[in-house]
Amino acid sequence: MSESDKVKIINLGITPYQESLDLMKDLQKKRIDNEINDTLIFLQHPEIVTVGPRARNDGIQPPTDYPTHPVDRGGGLTWHGPGQLVGYPIFKWDKEDEKSVSDIISKIENWVISSLSLCGIESNTDSRMQGVWVDGKKISSIGLSFLRWTSRHGFTINFNTPESRVESLSGCGLDADTTTSLSRLGYEVDFEILKSNLLKTMKKSLDRTS
Repeated sequence: MSESDKVKIINLGITPYQESLDLMKDLQKKRIDNEINDTLIFLQHPEIVTVGPRARNDGIQPPTDYPTHPVDRGGGLTWHGPGQLVGYPIFKWDKEDEKSVSDIISKIENWVISSLSLCGIESNTDSRMQGVWVDGKKISSIGLSFLRWTSRHGFTINFNTPESRVESLSGCGLDADTTTSLSRLGYEVDFEILKSNLLKTMKKSLDRTS
């Protein structure tokens, strides 16, 4: 594996949503211009619900006690907040098995599934919505925005979100109480373990290494 396949990892901790947007846009431009290698950001956000084009077009808003932020990637309502791992891959997707957006989404889904398997958690995809599901509930969302096949935004894994906050939202065409977190399902996993497992499975799943 060449040096160009090595991914830079940025650990930000708890980061306001707008701050992460500004960073992603800057890194995306640098990646397009080959000033940096693929870069993966790990963080958590203070509670925010992003409102994508689908939600805006359908006139869907979360309840008034949720802070919101418009977002330019696809999708409807997406919850972010404490107890959720967020991964933003600023990647140039140019490998042989990355010829379409669906190929890329599938690779990320399988990456999350492989990472959860290291925790002894069986997960899968579901025809209802892209992402990763456990015991019939959605615990991981994926939403990317591309420019010249270089991505920003990314994926989430809900591991221990505040009770009822994510469950109360009807997001991306799914009914309320469809999305939940691993802790609600009886699985105790923390942020650092999830992050470590994602890095362990990156080479096999994404043909990249940190």
